[in-house]
Amino acid sequence: MSALLDEKLEPIFRDVLHRNAGETEFHQAVHEVLETLGPVLVKYPEFADKKIIQRICEPERQIIFRVPWQDDKGEIHINRAFRVEFNSALGPYKGGMRFHPSVYLGIIKFLGFEQIFKNALTGLPIGGGKGGSDFDPKGKSDDEVMRFCQSLITELYRHIGEYTDVPAGDIGVGSREIGYMFGQYKRITNRYESGVFTGKGLDWGGSRARTEATGYGTVYFTQEMLKAQGDDMEGKRVLVSGSGNVAIYAIEKAHDLGATVVACSDSSGFVLDEKGIDLETLKRIKEVERQRISNYLEYHPHAKYISGGSIWSVPCDIALPCATQNELNGSDAKMLVQNGCIAVAEGANMPTTPEGVQVFQAANLRYGPGKAANAGGVATSALEMQQNASRDSWTSEYTQRRLREIMVDIHTSCYETASEFGCEGNYVMGANITGFIKVARAMTAMGVI
Repeated sequence: MSALLDEKLEPIFRDVLHRNAGETEFHQAVHEVLETLGPVLVKYPEFADKKIIQRICEPERQIIFRVPWQDDKGEIHINRAFRVEFNSALGPYKGGMRFHPSVYLGIIKFLGFEQIFKNALTGLPIGGGKGGSDFDPKGKSDDEVMRFCQSLITELYRHIGEYTDVPAGDIGVGSREIGYMFGQYKRITNRYESGVFTGKGLDWGGSRARTEATGYGTVYFTQEMLKAQGDDMEGKRVLVSGSGNVAIYAIEKAHDLGATVVACSDSSGFVLDEKGIDLETLKRIKEVERQRISNYLEYHPHAKYISGGSIWSVPCDIALPCATQNELNGSDAKMLVQNGCIAVAEGANMPTTPEGVQVFQAANLRYGPGKAANAGGVATSALEMQQNASRDSWTSEYTQRRLREIMVDIHTSCYETASEFGCEGNYVMGANITGFIKVARAMTAMGVI
């Protein structure tokens, strides 16, 4: 967080640090937005007068609670869970639930803060929120996961609803977990309120393109960044970090558009396949067998597995970080630039450190921040809400067409806003300012609430 803030914004950030001690990821997310807003306050001084920024930086509601549950051996465990309902100026709170041992309040607040602006960029009527728990679903039986989810919803149900707060999936939360949570919500409330969760199974109200949406959307955004320079994905060499849902479908769409993804990773290392990552094998390993990425070599012995190394050391044209926050640091960014990378788009939330972002921007590389580049997931969740509200069932083709339209519109608005404020090609400025102005105008219209 070395970039200097505007003199009007520095005291606001100091107050954020004071009021949210120890929440480093939240501090990073707030600083990244504030450092772009100086020109906005010059053009719209009423936002400063009405203290819009201070109000956006303070969640409307923070819910913290215990989740007791019993494992298959009868032993009782207690986890901690969170739901941060950050901003509802544009619509009901919308954002995923993350189940991972690293979850604490600062992680959830960073994710929720990012979600405000990401959701605003979609142009759809959804506010920003996020939730999760330090529960680890890995190694747990289906029954154990079910008991945990039911215990969590026994507390959380009173705070959510299709017109209030709509959770979805995130790391550690897929359609299985969503099903268990929705089932308990339905049982307690006696309402079949489909729109209270997104990421549902296809047989009971889910969107036919939701699984692919974040990865596809990231690649669509990358394609638009390249088009703005008279280029495209055809023939490009691509790296994708991660091997979960976002990474798998980013690889799929990159291949569809004529690129070759040569490497992907998990927490233990990465696989390099110069022939191109075989998607069928990757899906079998990760979605069916739930094995480590190193098992890829059992099916493709010509590939290489590098344990503990940095995937960003591999030369590429395009890098798509799709794993987790702060996975790509300044040194990684320098390697990418030195090896000829021309574009980076974030499939994960805040995967690039501030030092890495500075390297990309200094090199005039096309860099798509997560709040713009990975907005396809939440956009399709909002489409699922529309589908549920109309008691309708949409085809995959229709939903994917809407997803592409939304991602093209996000790129256009970010590009045009950056140009309007004298920073052409700076998608960080474009995304932050576009999202902020939409939310700020809505908050101004609603008075001091």
